Parts: sequence; C-alpha cells; structure tokens
Amino acid sequence: MSNTKNNSKTRYPTPEFRRIALAPSIIGTIVLLAGVALVDSDGYLAIQFLVAILALIIGYFAWQAKQWWWIVPLVAIAVVWNPVFPITIDGDLWLVLHYVAAIVFIAAGVLIKVPNEEDRNKRAGKAT
Repeated sequence: MSNTKNNSKTRYPTPEFRRIALAPSIIGTIVLLAGVALVDSDGYLAIQFLVAILALIIGYFAWQAKQWWWIVPLVAIAVVWNPVFPITIDGDLWLVLHYVAAIVFIAAGVLIKVPNEEDRNKRAGKAT
C-alpha cells in the first residue's frame, strides 16, 4: 500500500509554480482572434468589453505575481479596447493591434507565474 503512495508522488508531482493568468489569456486570445472577423460590425462592442475586462484581469494577476512590468501593456490594451470611450482607429491598424494584443496575452499567460504553496508531496510525506 505504501508503494502506491510513493508511486503517486513521483507520477504526479506538484509543480513549483502556477500560471494564474493562463486561462484568461487563452480566452482573451480567442476573443481577439474572433474579433478580427467582427471589426466594424455591431457585435464588435462585445469584443471590446471582453478584451478590456480580460486585460484588466490579467493585469491584476500580474500585480499579484509581483511582475509589474506586464501592467503597462495590459492597461494599454484595456484603454485601446475600452468601449466606454472608444478610440477611432483605421480598420487595417485594428487588425494589426488584434494580433499584437493576442501575442501579449499569450506571453503574459505563460510568463506570469507564482510559487505553488500547495505542495501535495509534502502533505503526503507527513501523513506516512
């Protein structure tokens, strides 16, 4: 029985860190890429809301991870896609900005990480 516990420790080790911004960055990238098709349409308002909100959420995760340098591009994305005070930008530039923002979202999602405080391996070791 104890061999099973030791085997599960090595098979499923706890990672050293967590990527807390990965899920919202993937969602934000999907929204940005879908928004390319909706530029200059009525449905684009929803894209603006989602991108601005997700940029602020990822920025908050960057703040929690003490990686403040991510806040600058994420706040810039939130300002550019702000639906309350929209910025008038040419259609071709919008397309380029969508791809640039998607790259920023993915990079932030992968690189923003915090140490994992919940170590299953240490708890399992104390129990045996």
